[in-house]
Parts: sequence; structure tokens; C-alpha cells
Amino acid sequence: MDMKQLIEKFPAQMREAMTIGETFKATSWPHEIKNVLVTGLGGSGIGGTIVSQLCEKEMPIPFLVNKDYFMPSFVNKHSLVVVSSYSGNTEETLQAMDNAIKQGAKVVCVSSGGKTVELAKQHGLDYILIPGGMPPRSCYGYSSTQLFYILHAFKLIGDTFKSSLKKAIELIESESQHIKTASHKLASDLIGKIPVIYSASNNEGVVIRFRQQVQENGKMLCWHHVFPELTHNELVGWTQPHNDIAVVLFRDKDDFFRTSKRMDICKEIFGRYTPHIYEVWSKGGSPIEKAIYLIHFGDWTSWYLSEIRNIDCTEVKVIDYLKSEMAKLN
Repeated sequence: MDMKQLIEKFPAQMREAMTIGETFKATSWPHEIKNVLVTGLGGSGIGGTIVSQLCEKEMPIPFLVNKDYFMPSFVNKHSLVVVSSYSGNTEETLQAMDNAIKQGAKVVCVSSGGKTVELAKQHGLDYILIPGGMPPRSCYGYSSTQLFYILHAFKLIGDTFKSSLKKAIELIESESQHIKTASHKLASDLIGKIPVIYSASNNEGVVIRFRQQVQENGKMLCWHHVFPELTHNELVGWTQPHNDIAVVLFRDKDDFFRTSKRMDICKEIFGRYTPHIYEVWSKGGSPIEKAIYLIHFGDWTSWYLSEIRNIDCTEVKVIDYLKSEMAKLN
């Protein structure tokens, strides 16, 4: 199945992911959970970043994301650590998992197999098995959806996420043609330019996902930043014409009004230095719906970039080379 087909099937993937999540039953844990940490990288880890932001107003305890070989020292028996590795063989995540076990955390794994599931079985850990054999970045729905179910299993969030996910699926299905048309237009406008992606800070996870997709699928360099932080530093960098830069603003009508005003003012400032400024407005009635809409829009944009540029969006030879060189250290 190629990347276009995988993106087409994203709504179906979400439905299947919910079915998988409904079967998860956490084993008992004698200690109070006082913090949550998701450890994972790339397409496997971005779900942690996005879900942490979507749940921050409901979660009664801190929810952090780890993207390294190590566990923070605070991780202990009062920590719920979710190990997210689609392949099950990500070396950084495996070492972090080992550290989490040694530090006494409650560990739950989300993976399609590999060493992660082997270790989970060996140590008697909870794990959720998701379908394998696809690029990790194409399986956001499988990986991220399980995080909601894990949090719910530990009574850290309610069950309203279920109806929001269902509505999000219906939304992207009903908006399918519009999303394809608008994302193709955006992709066409981004050809030959360096995308600079901005959003309000509460949408940073979604923007990071888009950046990663542009980089992996589109094989293009780009960067991102968020409001209001960028207005205290990066804004000062806009001092000369940059015809090769295209600003993409991910926006939401429910953005905090002062943040929204900053975005309007900065849009005018950016316009002094580049004519290439584009806005993508979210759709949906809940933060989950809006996030899923923007994620799907971004995924299509990244695929159209690869199609227009006539490149293989699934090719990751440079990462394979890096892994082969790192393997020499063992």
C-alpha cells in the first residue's frame, strides 16, 4: 500500500484504532499515578506531543513527552510511562524503556511488535498491539488513539474523547474533497520555497506533525515556531526580503483573542518580506476534531509535495544509512 492509499484510509485506520483501544484493560498497579510520560520518536512519538496538549485541560497530573535514550530522574513507581515504538525496534526508545523499568514505573507499550513487545512479555508489562508493516508516520491514528484509551484506563481522563474521535472521523470524511483540493493548492504554492509553519502554542504538536511530514514525505527542509513565543525572538529575524520563504499559518477561530491579534499583526509584518503567506483554518467542534482535521490536511499537503516534485515519499535512505552506521557501535 503506497502513501496515498494510507492517507486515504486514515479515517478507516482511526475506526480500527478505536476498536483496538476498546479492548485494552490495564492490569492493577498498587501505587498512585502522579505523572505521565510518553517516550517515543518520530511518527511514533508525535502522538504523545499532540495528545498531551489535547488533554492538558482535563488531566489532573503532569503529562510529559520524552524523545531521548534516558528517563528523567523523577520517573518512579508513581509514573505511568507509555512506550510508543511502531516498529518496536527504535534504539532510543528501547533504552528509555529499560530505564523506565529499572526506575520502577508502571510501563505500558504501544507497538506493532519487535523487541518492545518481546520485552513487554518478558517483564509482564501491559501492551497494545497495533497493525504493522507500514511507515510509522502513516500510522498516527493507530498510535495516538491508544494514548487516550490508556489515560482513560487509569482514570486520568473521562470518556468524552470517544465521541470527539468519532466526530473527527466523520468530519474528515465529509470534508475529504475540500481537504484534497485545498491541500493540493497549498502544496503547489510551496514548491521551490522553504515552508515556515506557525500556530498558537496549544497547536504546536499539530504543527510539528506537519513539519515532519513535509520533511519526510516532501523531502524538504522547513521549520516551525509558535505564538506568542515567536513574537519575543524570531519576529526580530524578519528584517529583509525572503522570496524563497513561504509562511503557513495554522489557525483556529477559538485561538485566544490576544494571540489571534498577534497573528494578524505579524501576518502584516511577514508580508513586508515575503509575498508567500498562507492560512489554514481548522474545522470541527472540539479540540480533537480540529487537530485531526489539520493533521489530515497536512498529510495530504505533504503527499502532494512529493507528487508534484516527482519523488518517492516513502524513501528514507538517509535514515537507513544513519542506522547502519550507528549499528557499528554495538
